Amino acid sequence: MSQTVAIHPSIDRGIPPASAGFAGGTLVCKCTDRPVKVRVASQTAHNHACGCTKCWKPNGALFAMVAVAPRDKVTVTENADKLKIVDESATIQRHACTGCGVHMYGRIEKTGHPFHGLDFVHTELSPETGWSPPEFAAFVSSIIESGADPNNQSNVRARLRELHLEPYDCLSPPLMDYIATHIAKASGVLKS
Repeated sequence: MSQTVAIHPSIDRGIPPASAGFAGGTLVCKCTDRPVKVRVASQTAHNHACGCTKCWKPNGALFAMVAVAPRDKVTVTENADKLKIVDESATIQRHACTGCGVHMYGRIEKTGHPFHGLDFVHTELSPETGWSPPEFAAFVSSIIESGADPNNQSNVRARLRELHLEPYDCLSPPLMDYIATHIAKASGVLKS
């Protein structure tokens, strides 16, 4: 029953492993005229299926697929003039193409944030293969806020587990531990 639940086009057809030594690639928006191109000059980390209502999702997908890369490894290489921040009040400043609406990268500008220095990217926008695979599903309950049937959540969670993506209603435990450690160090509760 859960096999009929479509999660994301790049996840539903199987999750290939990362390629050893993969050093990045180029993300390309969906525009046929002057597409925005963003170079990610490293492998990504913490790739996951995200159910939040802020992340860009392909048409018909319940989840986004989003990973992080070091901020200094993410560079707009073509048509930067087409990018605009979706919501300037959001923690993650998502830079979207004004032509097709695709989010090309998300950046956290607040220097005290635990994820400052990491940019959020959608590796399915790249023609290259070898990116880090999704490892978990975050904010699973949030898909209801996007219109998903709340009565189908057990099937969604079962399908995610079939795909070996543990479903969480926050981030994965290691990322939540990282955030808590950052906050504890910043407050002086933990010493560096």
